[in-house]
Amino acid sequence: MDFVTINPIEDIIIGQSAPAKELKKLIGVVAEAPTSVLVLGETGTGKELVARAIHAASGRAGKLVSVNCAAIPSELLESEIFGHEKGAFTGADKPREGRVELARGGTLFLDEIGDMPLPLQTKLLRVLENRTVQRVGGNDEIEVDFRLVCATHQDIQARVDDGAFRADLYYRINVFPIQVPSLAERQVDIPLIASAILEQLADGRVGGTPAMDQSAMTELSRYPWPGNVRELRNVLERALVMFPQQAVTGTQVRENLLRMKAPDRSEEMDALWEASQGLSGIDLAQEAGEPPLPHPAHYADWFSYFDNIDLRRHLRDIEVVLIEAALEKSDGMVSQAAEALKLRRTTLIEKMKKLMIERPPSAKEG
Repeated sequence: MDFVTINPIEDIIIGQSAPAKELKKLIGVVAEAPTSVLVLGETGTGKELVARAIHAASGRAGKLVSVNCAAIPSELLESEIFGHEKGAFTGADKPREGRVELARGGTLFLDEIGDMPLPLQTKLLRVLENRTVQRVGGNDEIEVDFRLVCATHQDIQARVDDGAFRADLYYRINVFPIQVPSLAERQVDIPLIASAILEQLADGRVGGTPAMDQSAMTELSRYPWPGNVRELRNVLERALVMFPQQAVTGTQVRENLLRMKAPDRSEEMDALWEASQGLSGIDLAQEAGEPPLPHPAHYADWFSYFDNIDLRRHLRDIEVVLIEAALEKSDGMVSQAAEALKLRRTTLIEKMKKLMIERPPSAKEG
């Protein structure tokens, strides 16, 4: 009899791109350990999904209990996290367990930990050090057993430097940091993620989901997604409302879903756009012996599609893609990769360090 192994991480974190695989690998490494995890990433990247995946693969019998530190007023957050006794404040007519106690045997997920007020940071640090909690208005020390996962989109180190976040708490929660990649770094995963989101959105609704054709998926994949997966979800919910049980094209994605002004362009400009997206194809005034590359002028058309472009991130992403491709082509040999990129070997090594690029495992030469 064959047994199917269920991997909760694969079920929760969707995607097969290199960043997605690395993310799932890190989750798998830390899931069963009691170690505190700090999940970092831009707004909307799915940091809560990472917390869910860690808990699901942890084997802990208790629940995943979540608190958004930015969504609850500071005067209520203390009671929400640590609980309160009867009479602790006006309206406290009975004792109440806080999220710390509710997470016993499970995982406590503190989302947007960077927004936690300093006095509560002090109390949380005490809980982590003593593994006991004192409810608001109480004197008893209640033993607690939970695994802590925190998340933030902020630069916590900068907040420590500014005095807005306790350094000792930062070191307590930053035992195992996990950086969640932006959706722009996972472009090849967008069709898989979009299909999964449409399936979720359609559940329980009257009418079927829209069918995204290849051109629609291409448009979704080329969009920069400053709002990450959250923005993608909003766009797909818009599609569900506007195009129920209909085929959706790339033009409809541009004009109706992304709410961009569609420019009047000739077939020639369409070809230039496709070439600039694929980083291949058009040979315009190339020097003798140079391989054909898209002319930089092609990028001028981008502002017909986007209101703004993160130039530094885009250039960084291009560097990463080309350096990794050169390393793969040269079987990880840095000297050959540097020659292919017309860089000095030392310059390439510095770029690899800065961009955190590792050589392929098969590399034999430094």
